Amino acid sequence: MNLSLNKLPWYTQAGAFVAVAICGVAAFYYLYATPVLAEQAGQQVKLEALRADIRKGMAVAGQLPQFRAQVAELQKRLDGLRAVLPEEKDFGDLLRSLQTLAMQSNLTIRLFTPAPVVTKQMHAEWPINVEFDGTYHNLGMFFDRISRFSRIINIGSVRLRAKDKPDPNNSIQVALVATTFVLIDAVKPDAGVKK
Repeated sequence: MNLSLNKLPWYTQAGAFVAVAICGVAAFYYLYATPVLAEQAGQQVKLEALRADIRKGMAVAGQLPQFRAQVAELQKRLDGLRAVLPEEKDFGDLLRSLQTLAMQSNLTIRLFTPAPVVTKQMHAEWPINVEFDGTYHNLGMFFDRISRFSRIINIGSVRLRAKDKPDPNNSIQVALVATTFVLIDAVKPDAGVKK
């Protein structure tokens, strides 16, 4: 049996050629083009997800000056709060401050004795026993100045006693406990880091 396309009529030859071409295109499509198109569709989905992330990032980047302004404002507030509730106790600074307030109020400090620190969850209470000599009016001025002081100082256990030999500028003895507070850091930034 001798088959040859040359012996067939031209329309059969053309039909055979079209059939072989269709089979070739179909094989190419199913074997090569379909996986590439599927991969391309997956890449397109990833591209859209990345574009969405970029749009979100650009929106956040547009708000960066606003966030920086908020951080600066919060830092100012934190610095102000650190003056009210410092992170460490400074014996010398507190003594100078109380001495200055007492001098401005015409009181004389006779005794300044720190008591043991009482530790709470977020802060430590630092009581200080203080004794003054002065007048009622001067003591009132001292309390007023303490109330306007930048650092939190609570006054308690006030004991007044008239002096045995009073004079116009020195008629009472005052003993009190001035309690100030120190912020306790829950986690130190360098904790556990060895250099």
